[in-house]
Amino acid sequence: MGGQKQYNKSGGFSQYLYHQVGETIAELKEDFEGAVDDYLAMCEAEGITPRKSYTGTFNIRISPETHNRIAMLASAEGVSINTFVRQTLDNRVASCL
Repeated sequence: MGGQKQYNKSGGFSQYLYHQVGETIAELKEDFEGAVDDYLAMCEAEGITPRKSYTGTFNIRISPETHNRIAMLASAEGVSINTFVRQTLDNRVASCL
């Protein structure tokens, strides 16, 4: 492409794959916005609810007793509370699928 640097990125909306290609950041942004528009139009045409993206973080409220138990269990396993809760949730979700 004329010796200019090309930026490429791949990503996905759920199971739908898209590719962005451009010679500038502005072209990548325009291509990405077009991909989002195409995805939303496809969802509407097929009667599919678009998937929401999540950050991977959330806060929950638990009793102090449960918090203490989780801290003790995490410590006994030699992991942080965050790691213990993440692993517990991952295992529970996997068992439901």
